[in-house]
Amino acid sequence: MTQTLPTPAQAWNRLLEGNQRFAAGESGQARTDQARRLHLREKQNPIAVVLACSDSRVPVELVFDAGLGDVFVVRTAGEILDEAVMGSVSFGVNSLNVPLVIVLGHQGCGAVGATVSALDGGTIPNDHQRALVEKVATSVLAARQEGKTSTFEYERRHAAETASQLIQRMPKLASKVAEGSVAVVAARYILESGEVEFVASHGPRLDTPEK
Repeated sequence: MTQTLPTPAQAWNRLLEGNQRFAAGESGQARTDQARRLHLREKQNPIAVVLACSDSRVPVELVFDAGLGDVFVVRTAGEILDEAVMGSVSFGVNSLNVPLVIVLGHQGCGAVGATVSALDGGTIPNDHQRALVEKVATSVLAARQEGKTSTFEYERRHAAETASQLIQRMPKLASKVAEGSVAVVAARYILESGEVEFVASHGPRLDTPEK
């Protein structure tokens, strides 16, 4: 039997409900038992693609109290984009038909912090970490042009900028956003509270107020 995927709003609300359980210390509703594993042997039907930072303090499935097969996760330090990342997002959206893409930044992001230090006269890394600073710099500079000066504002702006870049650089995703079959959400995870805060969205209405 073909599984009916949720709408973008339903997928977002389901993940937010899971996050509320996680933040309240009431996790445990995720489907991880043997029956679920057997069900997923032949096929997966995740409800969202989540592009998140590689930070060990931001375990995506736990943060959303999600079960096996619920989320298609792509992780890079600073949730930066490259061709492999966009290829992974494309697979989720175009091959698995997920209705929701989330770019999940977080409090205390090391890539954002290193970029701010470099822009303020610090040392730019001379190894592969330099790529992180170069890619995040666009977001920090954009935030400063908007008058933002705090780290949490830079983190929020970076999540929003990355979400926008996904749409700008991926024509098929942009088309699905325009027709309303896929929503792209920028969000930020707060280490202290365990909560995921909404930053911005593109596509169909999610009924989530912007903070």
